[in-house]
Amino acid sequence: MTPAIARLCALVPIAALSIVSMTAAADRIPASGGDIEITPFIHSSVQLEHRGTVVHVDPWSAADLANAKRADLILVTDDVGHHLDLKAIGQLRKPGAPIVIPASAKPKIPDGIVLPNGERTTAVGIAVEAIGAYDLSLGEPYHPKGEANGYVVTLGGKRIYFAGVTECVPEIQALKNIEVAFVPTLLPAGRMQPAAAADCVKIVRPKVVYPYHYDQPYVARLTNPKAPAGTPGAIAAGLEAFAGALKGSGIEVRLANWYPAR
Repeated sequence: MTPAIARLCALVPIAALSIVSMTAAADRIPASGGDIEITPFIHSSVQLEHRGTVVHVDPWSAADLANAKRADLILVTDDVGHHLDLKAIGQLRKPGAPIVIPASAKPKIPDGIVLPNGERTTAVGIAVEAIGAYDLSLGEPYHPKGEANGYVVTLGGKRIYFAGVTECVPEIQALKNIEVAFVPTLLPAGRMQPAAAADCVKIVRPKVVYPYHYDQPYVARLTNPKAPAGTPGAIAAGLEAFAGALKGSGIEVRLANWYPAR
């Protein structure tokens, strides 16, 4: 257990921890042809591997990528720096590996495959679906419809969903047969707070859910050391509320080490 996970364990009551799994490194999901290995890195940056094929979602060089594997496929959800990081992409991309992007990312990744909301493609033999990722209510930062993507990736017959930054829009509510979901929580302006995020997860009904993209002050301090510090207790309480709202649902909540100590 890493120090960051140990601190989270100290902050979240044992009763809440009994309904979640704690993961600080690679996780495994059984799938056809072998397990899918899931490695969380930082904030919304995730590595998937299945039968030697590696997929990176929103790779970000703020993480320690020394042990990251070279990517056969990269998915970018948005054009913001912690989702679209050319340094990380350059470090991890195999020669010629496809990068699936929303249209907003095209100026930065001219050879990217633009996949609008609602469309599908197959890259390196992997089915990829672009799911709408946007806000329904006003507030800053605001995420308008059509500028960003969530993705459903199918590996070994298992559908894995990365929501990106979004509210529980109709496109999400229509998802079926999701094995694993990565869902944002604790975003500003009242969007996808723990209860709302949990309600959305109950509609989608994945077997496993990871809350992610939730420590905005941590991310702000990576680029501006003078940014206000967050409140670890409030974040832990939010994760506890999210997990508690899913208790008895049959959905496993997994907490990953998204924000390593620095």
